[in-house]
Amino acid sequence: MWIIATVSGCYVFNKTPANSCIQRYCPHQDKNGISFSYYLISIKINNIKKNHMTFLLPDLGYEYDALEPWFDARTMEVHHTKHHAAYLRNFNNAIEEYGLGDKTLSEIFADVSKYPETVRNNGGGFFNHALFWKILTPGANKMEDKNLADAIAKYFCTLDEMKKEFTEIALSQFGSGWAWLIRKNDGQLLVFSTPNQDNPIMDISLIQGKPLLCIDVWEHAYYLKFQNNRAKYIEAFWNLVNWKQVAELYNKP
Repeated sequence: MWIIATVSGCYVFNKTPANSCIQRYCPHQDKNGISFSYYLISIKINNIKKNHMTFLLPDLGYEYDALEPWFDARTMEVHHTKHHAAYLRNFNNAIEEYGLGDKTLSEIFADVSKYPETVRNNGGGFFNHALFWKILTPGANKMEDKNLADAIAKYFCTLDEMKKEFTEIALSQFGSGWAWLIRKNDGQLLVFSTPNQDNPIMDISLIQGKPLLCIDVWEHAYYLKFQNNRAKYIEAFWNLVNWKQVAELYNKP
């Protein structure tokens, strides 16, 4: 018996593969500008090649207590190590179960309506949280990028007006979901919300575009500190936005 171990499980063969098995650690930047890492297992048996991609949990880039006093350390730890990790684990299992190991995240989302809901829900949960961590930073920086500032002025008049519209969208999302600032293919900026773990890259989204900014309005994101006061949570969020990251996403093709 010959066993090839992956992060999410093992491939088991009764005989040693005739050719080769290669495991590679792959840092990767999705076309939407978000960096992911994964293990790519390439197995070649009797000249038939099988690829299996296993995504890894991204680091926050800061300590769990770094966003205090706005976001508390316990919420950040549970959110990252329990909720995000669970979406990742279930997504990797779904990738394996439904034979999607040779597809990129963008390719999966582009056809997500064709796959079982576990792919949509857990793939969205994995991506959305990875983006969310990236656009948070200890000690928020100012929005200084001219290209982004001009676009916001064109579509919202002022940054404060954009923040007001975004906040209203986040507050009005019924139940669990996300609020987004996106750039549509025609360059237009707009804010809207999606339910559950849907996002604007998915083919099922009523509005599609490149995500630039997002906030998680599931209660697990804020209940320990803010209980059911979503408004206070969103108010705290604006003290942590990494505008340099938002601008970088906006300026990428």
